[in-house]
Amino acid sequence: MKLLEDYILEKGTVLEGDVLKVDAFLNHQIDPKLMREIGGEFAEHFKGLGITKIVTIESSGIAPAVFAGLYLDVPVIFARKKKSVTLKDHLYTAEVYSYTKKETSSISISESFLTSEDKLLIIDDFLANGQAALGLIEIAKSAKATVSGIGIVIEKSFQKGRQLLDETGIQVVSLARIASLENQTIRFLDEEGASC
Repeated sequence: MKLLEDYILEKGTVLEGDVLKVDAFLNHQIDPKLMREIGGEFAEHFKGLGITKIVTIESSGIAPAVFAGLYLDVPVIFARKKKSVTLKDHLYTAEVYSYTKKETSSISISESFLTSEDKLLIIDDFLANGQAALGLIEIAKSAKATVSGIGIVIEKSFQKGRQLLDETGIQVVSLARIASLENQTIRFLDEEGASC
């Protein structure tokens, strides 16, 4: 998605440890016009799959998921990272390791929001090691729901996450695929998978 790549090049910053900081439009401050375009792009890719719900993890996946939900006309559920007084019983849970935070979180979704009839679209802001999406797949399996697709806003293709998700057999669509962040330079994969 050229628009997203332009945003990444203009407003993204490469930090030590292969971390891409995109808090100017996705992870802290949110650009609604860009999110609308991202949501439309995901909806276009997954529109024929009979999606009944979109699932993401709080908090950075919520904005792109909500816009995709508007286009697909389906509810959006976000997995909570912390339990609250209103969300403590009858939960589907999974453990997820965060590459950027270097910590493991227990994510939860209420059993009342997922059923075996659901066809889910998972949306996440980043794909690095694939743990967030795999955690959501685990929750979907617990609910006996079907994961019909996975939408990723930014994929770090030089890490193992894409390979792990491809092994699930679920269709994965990444809107921006980064080949490298070496020397603090952002390089994307082109359509054939070569660096550009």
